[in-house]
Amino acid sequence: MRTHERKVIVPLDFINIVQTILSAFKQPSKLASFIFDVLIIAIILYKLLEWTRETRAYQVMKGIGFLFLVSVFARLFDLLTIHWVLDSILKSGSIFIILFILFTPELRRVLERIGSHRLSKLATISDVSDSRRAVQDLKRSIMHLSKRRVGALLVFERRSGLGDIAATGIPLNAQLSGALIENIFEPNTPLHDGAVVIRGMTVIAASCLLPLSDDTKVSRELGTRHRAALGVSIASDCVVIVVSEETGAISTAREGKLIRYLDDKALTNVLEGLLVKDDGFVLPWNRRKKKEAGAK
Repeated sequence: MRTHERKVIVPLDFINIVQTILSAFKQPSKLASFIFDVLIIAIILYKLLEWTRETRAYQVMKGIGFLFLVSVFARLFDLLTIHWVLDSILKSGSIFIILFILFTPELRRVLERIGSHRLSKLATISDVSDSRRAVQDLKRSIMHLSKRRVGALLVFERRSGLGDIAATGIPLNAQLSGALIENIFEPNTPLHDGAVVIRGMTVIAASCLLPLSDDTKVSRELGTRHRAALGVSIASDCVVIVVSEETGAISTAREGKLIRYLDDKALTNVLEGLLVKDDGFVLPWNRRKKKEAGAK
């Protein structure tokens, strides 16, 4: 009696990959090239995951990776229907067009990070004592606006340029000072509505329009200012300081995250991180954790 055994058909391209790997181990030159090739791809994938970790695109990238693994599994075990469906999805150019449309801000930020580099860490102001005096002056004005419940929106440019945002407002190119900020946001004045864009120690524009966040998870109690702060912080690597007109609460937004109710010390830490030195923005209550990690 003849028994029918099912033969497992191994895909030709998979065989080619295995043969390429085996041949690489036989020749040192090919082995070095193969290791270098794999290392470059691994670094690129790691950086993409790192740069999109706190965005919606991160979850989508994990989903695409899962579909890819399922497609490989289906091909190895001859699951033709599953493989055909997943292969059609992954190889179709339309999925990348849809992802590009949905995640334009995240992709823009990733490309900006790839294109930006710093050869050295330079202080925003050469004289540290002058910069600390500027921080105290700006902090006093922001706290004064908070006590008076005057709404304010300050966008601090970092590596990503905000020229397109500044172009929507009134150009100033004025020296940053606490008095200037208070005068700009004084109610019933021409420039009080909108945001100011700050580059280093220069207010380059006022009354600027910002993109609003469309994140449905944002609390409904947050107004237009806070949504605008979240929106621009998603689109670039800027840091935004918001003063609520309703409560006077001071908040900061970065990379789509909003931290509310900053006190005097926390606000000082934020401003020092932006104006005194450019060693990477650290949230006020994370500074202690960073120091403890360094001590270990």
